[in-house]
Amino acid sequence: MNYTIKIGGEAGQGIQTVGDTLSKVFARTGYHVFTHQDYESRARGGHNFYQIRFSDQPVTASLDAVDILIAFDRESILLHEKEMSANGLIIYDSTALKESFAKPLFLDIPFALLATEHAGNKIMANSVAIGVVIGMISRTSASSANSRSSNVTASKILAPDALANMLLDKTSGIIHETFLSKGAAVIAANITAVAAGRLFALEHYGEHAFSPVPQSQGKMLISGTEAIGIGALASVCRFYAAYPMTPSTGIMNYLAGKEEEQGIIVEQAEDEISAINMAIGASFAGVRAMTGTSGGGFALMVEGLSLAGMTETPVVIALGQRPGPATGLPTHTEQGDLLFALYAGHGEFPRILFAPGDPEQAVHLTIKAFDLAEKYQIPAIILFDQYLADTCWTYDSIDLEKRSYTDYRLRGDAFKSLSEYKRHLLTDNGISPLGIPGETSHLVVTDSDEHDEDGHMIEDAAGRIAMVEKRLLRKMPLIRKEMAPPALFGPSDADIVIAGWGSTYGIMRDAVATLLADRKIAILHFSELYPFPSTELFDYLALLNNAKQTICVEQNATGQFARLLRAETGHKFSDSIHRYDGRPFTSESLTGELIAKIR
Repeated sequence: MNYTIKIGGEAGQGIQTVGDTLSKVFARTGYHVFTHQDYESRARGGHNFYQIRFSDQPVTASLDAVDILIAFDRESILLHEKEMSANGLIIYDSTALKESFAKPLFLDIPFALLATEHAGNKIMANSVAIGVVIGMISRTSASSANSRSSNVTASKILAPDALANMLLDKTSGIIHETFLSKGAAVIAANITAVAAGRLFALEHYGEHAFSPVPQSQGKMLISGTEAIGIGALASVCRFYAAYPMTPSTGIMNYLAGKEEEQGIIVEQAEDEISAINMAIGASFAGVRAMTGTSGGGFALMVEGLSLAGMTETPVVIALGQRPGPATGLPTHTEQGDLLFALYAGHGEFPRILFAPGDPEQAVHLTIKAFDLAEKYQIPAIILFDQYLADTCWTYDSIDLEKRSYTDYRLRGDAFKSLSEYKRHLLTDNGISPLGIPGETSHLVVTDSDEHDEDGHMIEDAAGRIAMVEKRLLRKMPLIRKEMAPPALFGPSDADIVIAGWGSTYGIMRDAVATLLADRKIAILHFSELYPFPSTELFDYLALLNNAKQTICVEQNATGQFARLLRAETGHKFSDSIHRYDGRPFTSESLTGELIAKIR
């Protein structure tokens, strides 16, 4: 069972509300869900869509074929009619669109009229649309089961009333959560609108019903930005400063909603320069701190990044990629900032670079970023993109019990017992004691100029050499050992190896799954990028070198990861697939490109 619903329309028409509600309904009913969005950088107008894929099996990417299209404007029909599956349906309101379509796949449903008659306000037309979808997928029969889903039998289908009641209960609960601040009357009206839409669909379009396999155990639905926020809270982050910038703003919004509950301070800075310096200051003062931004904002943060490198102040930066240069396509996606994140900053200093592929990785790599940033007193960058930020995935759970929290700072008696304290003490491993100002009578000093062990400015050659070796050359081999090798999916002696990094993870897995039947293919997914992982734990380089064909999949024009891997290992991919139009791959689009490349 595998269905895709797309909601299309202009900004301001409530498309995200419909998409969020339906995706939560499916997740809480027990289905596996994957969602992604496409929207323009404007408050009203333009064309946006929200796409939901739900299934009784795990899903990790979107499909091209659409089963139900909710069209709130004419452009949605013009753009997406060609995407409809063989039995796909387009539901729309001819009164709102001022146009009627007589084709069999079109269902004319008076969203606004039903909202006005039953809920008292046409603004609740979106809730009617939600109800229509609920009605279409909750009326099942043996004939519809056999016609719409080849792997579903009538015996597996819940009685219509049972499935309908489950879906309605979940929908009502989500509406209550969504509109809680607006009062009981608004909640009741929206629930009434949903019921009206469902009833209309059952009475008029029952023959078009879908037949999802019933589920029961609800799942958690989580986006990429929420996952980074969860990882930060699990790491005991206590300060977050940022200036709003798509796609990183979701992290700030999530953490701001947890301020009172989790004891974290969230500060909206006046710009990105202030944001990173606030985070560095909070970290120097003794708490775990973080900032987030996108490419243009990160450009402003670069001097602060170098300050963290020189003063050996731990800080975590979430860098959300979108197409550039300059403002580029501010609400679309790309993997164009890898080398920027890697080489930004003046002078040489260590850093860590992670690129999670899904929300679960985002949680755990954010935890690891905080741990290693503090352990080695360096900046750590979490590189994500608009696609990962906005996609939502379902999980039964995300295990946080395995996380390890170590406070690497000198506190209390451990700090007081020192006869003397030198902030930049020369040590064999390059890691100096990390004290907290004000904890004891020991003075904690650092400087943005080159400095001695005490933290005071110097200019002598011998002192400079000693500090560079401590700060950079002794730490880097140790940090490299902390980096996990790429994940392997498929045979370790594959003839064809597909490699990628960051958010291409789910798309590659979904696409390659369809190619495994008659080919010996493996996937290498890199999420820990710098220092580049060694081959001690897993000789991924041998796999690449022994394969007959290696293909690198990236969402940029120049193959930034392929260049990094060649620089670090010497391996040159035999082929590459690039996409840089601001849109993500879908399962079918990547499958098609792989088939065209595979020899």
